[in-house]
Amino acid sequence: MTSHTTPAGPEAGPAGPRAARRRLIRELLLVAGFFTVYKAGRLLSTDRTGEAFRNAERIWDAERALRLPGEGAVQRLLLHGDALVHTANTYYAVVHFPATALFLIWLYVRRPAHYLWTRRVLAVLTGAALVLHLAFPLAPPRMLEAARLIDTGQVYGPTVYRAAPDTDTLANQFAAMPSLHFGWALMLALGVIAATRTPSPAGKAPSRWRLLWLLHPLLTLLVIVGTANHYWLDAVVAAVLLGVALLVVPRPRAAGPGTDPGANSDTGTDSGTDSDADTDADAAAGGLPDRQSAAAAVGAGQ
Repeated sequence: MTSHTTPAGPEAGPAGPRAARRRLIRELLLVAGFFTVYKAGRLLSTDRTGEAFRNAERIWDAERALRLPGEGAVQRLLLHGDALVHTANTYYAVVHFPATALFLIWLYVRRPAHYLWTRRVLAVLTGAALVLHLAFPLAPPRMLEAARLIDTGQVYGPTVYRAAPDTDTLANQFAAMPSLHFGWALMLALGVIAATRTPSPAGKAPSRWRLLWLLHPLLTLLVIVGTANHYWLDAVVAAVLLGVALLVVPRPRAAGPGTDPGANSDTGTDSGTDSDADTDADAAAGGLPDRQSAAAAVGAGQ
């Protein structure tokens, strides 16, 4: 974990491309294997319906005791128009994984040291989330009667979940806490900011516009809450777990664009540079409201 290899240059000959292909295949297998284990692990708690709803009531009561704003306030904003809520549902369904994958690909090609750091942080965050999903099954607010929220995915579409959780063999709908939608989005933003902090070879200072990447986790937060897929506290816990992961995973060495991804693959040294990251359905599938009455049915979450 402390060795450091020098990137292979053109003089390395045919071994260079072969080594690069092996590293790429290894990374693809690592990411795919970890994701498979995570998805399989989440499904272990799908039959704990009663516990998931009891925990949901506890989380709802805790949020009200903490005087957090009601999730219904955000949802009512989305329900001002079919196009807006449909866009939010689409964002929830299709942006999460592709955005993270594209982010990792960009880092692998352009910022290898930051790729390795990000991959390790995401692995720690996702592993911790899996443990919490298994230890604390939680029904999302769209299933909680006290929340008086609309399952926007079922009413307006699109949705990635089946109406009855016990028939959903592809997703564990009782794994609301923490929200990896938010945790991964936050790491994406912090990772891009950290990776673009290094000045360009020409000495040009990095643009402050890169801070706009923080809009991605902010928008993700509003989407996951407004669509009633997560509570506020799901995002809070995700942020805390991400903070812990950032503390335990060594930060990357300085690396410029185009560096060989294998150069730092076994490096665990903390150089203290290039990182801004530390700155900180109804359970019974009952009747769904029609679209015209959806907005009126949403509670304020007092």
